[in-house]
Amino acid sequence: MKIDDTRKVVIIGTGFVGMSYAYALLNQGICDELALIDIDKFKAEGEAMDLSHGLAFAPRDMKIYAADYDTCHDADIIVITAGVAQKEGESRLDLLKRNAKIMKSIMDNINKSGFTGIILVATNPVDIMTYIAYRYSNLPKQKVFGSGTSLDTARLRYLLSAYLNIDSKNIHAYIVGEHGDSEFPVWSNAYVGVKPLLDVISEHSEYNFADLENIYVDVRDAAYKIIDRKKSTYYGIGMALAYITKAIFNDANSIIPVSVYIDDYYGVKDIYIGMPAVINRKGIREILKFNMDKTDQERFYKSGMILKNLINELEL
Repeated sequence: MKIDDTRKVVIIGTGFVGMSYAYALLNQGICDELALIDIDKFKAEGEAMDLSHGLAFAPRDMKIYAADYDTCHDADIIVITAGVAQKEGESRLDLLKRNAKIMKSIMDNINKSGFTGIILVATNPVDIMTYIAYRYSNLPKQKVFGSGTSLDTARLRYLLSAYLNIDSKNIHAYIVGEHGDSEFPVWSNAYVGVKPLLDVISEHSEYNFADLENIYVDVRDAAYKIIDRKKSTYYGIGMALAYITKAIFNDANSIIPVSVYIDDYYGVKDIYIGMPAVINRKGIREILKFNMDKTDQERFYKSGMILKNLINELEL
């Protein structure tokens, strides 16, 4: 356990996502100590060197270094971005099995270190990887969660902001469910300021409900479009992870849609799935559950069953 107030983050995986997150931490001065762990320690050392050379331009000093798992013992937050990409001709289930094996190995090493802080998972498919991390951790479910639909929700608010010409900070709308093709917006619980979004659409002739469906499709398919153009996505998720990290360190009680453990909600149980949650220094304070209409209940259940079936196939 710590004897000072140093804010320490460990990143496991120094690929594009991990380093985009590290770069955001450095530029925003979010932590005091940053340890990088990778199966390729030589690469981790290079990344630590490169980041450290920018400290003169950063808002605060920061200790940045490559490390082994023993450094996890006194960390506040461990962020897992490690994983393998899908091989040509490989099924999604085979990919899941390979990443599940990697996640179990990571958790075994974290457990051996005596870590007692918060684990934030970003490895895809994030809901299933977070479930595996929790299953093999020694931590309560409140301290293990994933990035979930945080980035998807940011994309939704960005597009609604452009459509309505309203600051995105005043748009309160959420994407929930699997971080994947079955995710969906809960339009009945979306607000522009204090006014329901559906009322705003119906009261203005320049808006129409068909446009909302197009916005949803653009959000759902955003990653595919980015990957088609630049092979992978990492800046947006790096920023989302940094935002979540700030909420933890600042004990902010921020409401962020992340991948959380659901034990019984509209028939969905014993999985991790994207839902708005209050996040503070202890992890997940509480999950904010919607009063969903019948259509949204069915969509949520379908999304949950997709995840549940894949978990069952993994035979953990």
